[in-house]
Amino acid sequence: MSDELNEEQQFVEVYGENGEILRFEIYDIIEFENKTYALLVPYGEEDDDTEVIVMEYVEKDENNAFFRDIEDDEERARVYEYIQSGDDEFFDEDEDI
Repeated sequence: MSDELNEEQQFVEVYGENGEILRFEIYDIIEFENKTYALLVPYGEEDDDTEVIVMEYVEKDENNAFFRDIEDDEERARVYEYIQSGDDEFFDEDEDI
């Protein structure tokens, strides 16, 4: 799926903590522990210090999907560890998330 994302930039808008709309570019989609996660980069921020945000991608059906925070601390830690382990080929060892 990563190759498809690279061919055409895809963007999403999510609501922030204060109800503001935030725009992100979908950097990658990964599968881990039978769940799908989206790696999001704030739109317009593409430098070495850009923070990657990871959210769970949930498909309700083929026409409806949404992003949600990873609220479970242990799940979040496992996902970030997986990404940083290099098992996900999209990241370099030196890249911060």
